[in-house]
Parts: sequence; C-alpha cells; structure tokens
Amino acid sequence: MTVTAEMATTGVAAYGVSTLAAQIQGHAMVRPDHVVMREKDFGVWREFTAAEIWDTVLDAAHGLFALGLEVGDRVSIQSENRPEWMILDFATIAVRGITVGFYPTNPTAEVEYLLSDCGSVVHLAEDQEQVDRVLEIDRQKIPNVRKILYCEQRGVRRYDDDRLLDWDDFLSLGREHRMAHRGAVERSMSEARWDDGMTLVYTSGTTGPPKGAMLTHRNVAYSMSLFRDSSIRNGYLIGPDDEILCYLPLCHVAERIFSTFHVAELGITVNFAESIDTVQANLREVQPTLFFAVPRIWEKIHAGVMIRANDATPFKRLWWRFGMRLAAVIGREKVANGGLPTFKSRLLDAIGRPLVFRPLLERIGMRRCVWAGTGAAPIAPEILEFFTGIGVPVYELYGMTENSAIATTNVPGRMKLGTVGEPFGGIELPDSQFRIEEETGEIQVKHPGVFAGYWNKPEQTAETFTDDGWLKTGDVGEWVDGTHVRIVDRIKHIIITSGGKNISPSEIENSLKTSPYVKEAMVIGDR
Repeated sequence: MTVTAEMATTGVAAYGVSTLAAQIQGHAMVRPDHVVMREKDFGVWREFTAAEIWDTVLDAAHGLFALGLEVGDRVSIQSENRPEWMILDFATIAVRGITVGFYPTNPTAEVEYLLSDCGSVVHLAEDQEQVDRVLEIDRQKIPNVRKILYCEQRGVRRYDDDRLLDWDDFLSLGREHRMAHRGAVERSMSEARWDDGMTLVYTSGTTGPPKGAMLTHRNVAYSMSLFRDSSIRNGYLIGPDDEILCYLPLCHVAERIFSTFHVAELGITVNFAESIDTVQANLREVQPTLFFAVPRIWEKIHAGVMIRANDATPFKRLWWRFGMRLAAVIGREKVANGGLPTFKSRLLDAIGRPLVFRPLLERIGMRRCVWAGTGAAPIAPEILEFFTGIGVPVYELYGMTENSAIATTNVPGRMKLGTVGEPFGGIELPDSQFRIEEETGEIQVKHPGVFAGYWNKPEQTAETFTDDGWLKTGDVGEWVDGTHVRIVDRIKHIIITSGGKNISPSEIENSLKTSPYVKEAMVIGDR
C-alpha cells in the first residue's frame, strides 16, 4: 500500500492578494528606515532602506508601464545578484507581469531559446557581456523584446540599437510616468489575483530543452506560510533582525525563497555577495543569522577548515585535534537526540566553545547563525555531524521548483541524519499530502504550492502529474521510522546490476566527496 502523509495548508481566499510587492510596500510604511538590502561597492557596504527600495520599485513599475507592459507580459533578467534584480522583480509583480530569471552564465544560444520561449517583452542584461549575447541574436527570432535594459554602462554607451535603455534612464522614464499617472501601480496591485502567474523558473531538461515552471501568487504564499510557521514552531521567529547572504543565482527557486521571498514576507536584510568566489570572505564580514547552502558550499567550508588545520604548527594541530574530538562527540550526542543538546554535549561545548569553536565560527562566518539549511543535492552525513558538533546544526530539506520547494524538512528535536526530514508541518495536519508510490518508490506531492504547469507545454505538464493529480517528482525515496524520508536517487539514475540489485550512485559519490581532496565524483554503470 502507498503510504501518505498530510501537510499543513493555508486558507487563501480568491481575492485580497498580498503579493510580494505589496509586502515590500508594507515594510516601507511600517519600518521606512529599516535596512533591507546591502551591496558592496568599491569595498564598502552600501545600505538601502525599505523606503528607498519601495520608492525605486515604484519608479521601475511605472517605467514598465511606460514601456507598454500589460498584465501577464514577461520581464526577463540575466544578471548576477544585485539590488536591481530584486527591484525589477518586485516592480514586475506590482504591474502583474511575470518575472523570468536567466542564469548569468547562459550562453547566447540558451538566451535565444529562453527569450523566444517565454516571449519576453523587457529584458534586463547586467553589463556589456550580457548585452552582447542578446544583440548577437537575430531580432526576428526574438520579436517580442522591445527594450533591453542594462545596469553597467561601460562598453555599452557606444552601441547603436534602439532597444537599449540604461537603468538610470529607465527609472527616469518611470518617474515621469509616475508624475503623470499617480496611483496607477497601486491600482494594478489591488487587482492582483491568487492564480496570476508570478514567475517562470526554467528547470533543466534531462531529455530536452529547459522548461519554464509557472509559479503563482498562491504557490508563493503557501510556500512562505509554511516556512514562517515552521520557524515559529521551532522556537525562532524570523524577522527584521535577521540577515542572509544572497549568493546563489536568483533565477533558482531556492535563492528566490531565502532572499527575495523572505525580505518581502518577513523583512529580513539581504546582503549581496560580491561573487560566488567571495562567498566565504563575505560570510566572515556579514556573519548572517540565516544561511542556506547547497552541499558543495558546505563541503568547501569543511575542506577548507581541514586543510588549514593540517597546515598549522604542530602545537596548533594538537590543539585542533582536541577540539575536533570534542566536536565529534558533541555531534554524535546531538544527532542521537534529534539535533538537540544533551547534558553531556552542553558540558563538552562549554569546554570547546571558548577554546576552539567560537574562533572557528567567527572565521567561517557562522558566529551569529541560528538556522542553517542545505538541499538541492545529497550531502554526506559526516559533513552535517561536523557542523552540528561545532554549533551550527545544518537542517537538510527537500523540494523542487515544481512544488515551490515544499516537500520535507528536518527540524530541531526531530533531526535524522541521512534523511531529508519529514513532510512540512509534520504528518498530522490536514489537506495537503505527501506520498511514496509503492511500486516505483517515487515521491509524489499534492498541495497548494504545486506549480501551475510548464509554460506553453501542456503535454509535458500532463506527464508530470498522475491520473489522480499528484505531482511526480522523479525522485526515489523511502520512509525511515515511518516519519522521515530518505532520498535514494533520481529514478533515471538508479543502476541495476546483472543480478537485479538496485544501486544508488549518489551514495557512493557522496562518500567519496567527504575527502577534502575530492572535489567531484561520478559513478557510472558500464552496461
């Protein structure tokens, strides 16, 4: 029999939609001087208050109106993470458009496909490199693109293309429209509906080109309600005093949730990393209270700590080994207690914290971290045990773009290493469900966060659902103790031996990657 679990739901009405744009407006009204974003410019962190961001969002929204944007039109963005990314995102939402994020590294051929597939009307290209990719495309292949906005002027000012528009000039255009059409954006926001498309998130196709997964305001509201309620149940209310480092691509659903959605919903402060290469340095500067990272980042931090320890003086190595023995015992104690401290772990932590853990946490940027998470790929239990031992329990969670990243999560007191946790909200709450299909072992979900479908791909959308309306994740899972879920692998990745045994390559790969000297590993079936 297929076992199901029920997850929490939110009662969302048909009207009265509080979109992310409306929430940013609310922060500007209630806490106008609260810093919601920081960006490092020439070595100095620049701060942006809620009032400043909302004022710029209004200018950008009016700018979109001035460019003729209509309800449901797509606005695409290809840029590294920066305030303009979020501002244009909020502005697009405010005028009931649909934001489409591209990876900054997407080459010209992929940019052409994405612009054509989504029918983007306005495109933001960060700098000359991104602008060149669009200009290399035959205009007839992307006829919908009316304007190409750009943030960095260097090398672009001399270009002669009537579609090009500097970001500052775009905002000036918006201010003129704002003066002539007061209240237009606010009226548009009041007309928003829960089932309006909010964003297209392109997911990599394993057997074809990327597909645009449509997320609605209802999907996002449901997702954020569960993240908020989960933090309350875990004894920590996320709010304006919290900070996060924004470094994963904003076109990815995970970064959108932890940065864009959290700053709008909960008023946290988003600090933009200078680049993916400076994440660890920026972590030390910011010392965020919340930090989400894919396993590779946690592995790099762990490997860096180990290599640095091996390069230390003999006395420091001896001191370090003592601290790591303490951390190993603390980690095992906490893990055995669901992630919560025991009397023994508290005693050992009191010894290790002032001597080893506190300076180590300062160095890796985790001194103030109260919640850390990981997902998007498997992670070795040894890595999680290490961070738990030094005072940063990392909670593994599981989700995907198509379900607004809502499926399972580990929580304090119920953490189980080697699992991705239990269905959001526990297994006792009504309405929404999670199940593991008995015959194939596939994880399937059904809740208000499940996406509206793939953009202009009805057949592939239909293939993603079962006959009774469950979303097929494509992941194989199994129940642990009847409450938690362990991801075995992708259905397509399972290797079946000649003896009929199923082998999960990810388990072997993750074991290999625990070594600080192994960056990547791949297990291949030779037949």
